[in-house]
Amino acid sequence: MIRKFWSLKKGEPATEMDRKIMAFQKQGYKVPSRKLIKTPEQIEGIRRSGVINTGILDMVTTEIKEGMTTAQLDKLIYDYTTDHGAIPAPLNYEGFPCSSCISINEVVCHGIPNDKTFLRPGDIVNVDVSTILDGFFSDASRMFIIGGETTPEKQRLVDVTKECLNIGIQTAKPYCFVGDIGFAIQCHAQKNGYSVVRELCGHGVGNAFHEEPEVTHYGRPKTGMLLVPGMVFTIEPMINMGKREVHFSREDGWTVTTRDGLPSAQWEHTLLMTETGTEILTY
Repeated sequence: MIRKFWSLKKGEPATEMDRKIMAFQKQGYKVPSRKLIKTPEQIEGIRRSGVINTGILDMVTTEIKEGMTTAQLDKLIYDYTTDHGAIPAPLNYEGFPCSSCISINEVVCHGIPNDKTFLRPGDIVNVDVSTILDGFFSDASRMFIIGGETTPEKQRLVDVTKECLNIGIQTAKPYCFVGDIGFAIQCHAQKNGYSVVRELCGHGVGNAFHEEPEVTHYGRPKTGMLLVPGMVFTIEPMINMGKREVHFSREDGWTVTTRDGLPSAQWEHTLLMTETGTEILTY
């Protein structure tokens, strides 16, 4: 039986978008519920949150350097966020103790900042920040190369991962599917000899930290949820130099590393689906 997610508003005529979504639904495709479609007021709130989120990563670009601890960098992120009237979304989220995730080399994601981990020349570092402003959420991450130079192998991984993000964004069109995005990213990663992490994914965002849909970075075309105008979500491919298998830390409950110990990279944006394509709400 097809589970119905989309129905007409009571007493209102069907719009062109209603008709398109219900046609996909009738064919058995997974479609969003109305609650995933953001109002203009919500979109504006998410956009303002994204401005601060972008400002945080711009600050990190200026301040990150070899010799500093990840805890020092996290403190800068906390201070910038709160000085701008916002809240770091990761802080105390399901027990996470810090304001950001800082993941170095073989750490895929959810690295916990601490005062014992120093940034060293040649490290590739993902800094993932999420911001709450007036109840609206945004989420993005960037890769940084400590000292400005690393090995050719790590540099290529960072560059191809960013290409994967851009390809995912270019693929995301109105009335495409999550699987279309994942398929395009997976093809590019594998063409370059890399693997795609499958245990973690992008997600809807805006009114909460994590919403539907799950945005996988692998898959098959025309699978997963239909993406329609008004939806806000992240694309955040995690690409491994070696095999795709990962390890979840039992010690801290958060840190995810590659099983083979080879480096991983990630880039992330928050995106608004519009009538013509995607608008990037974080930079």
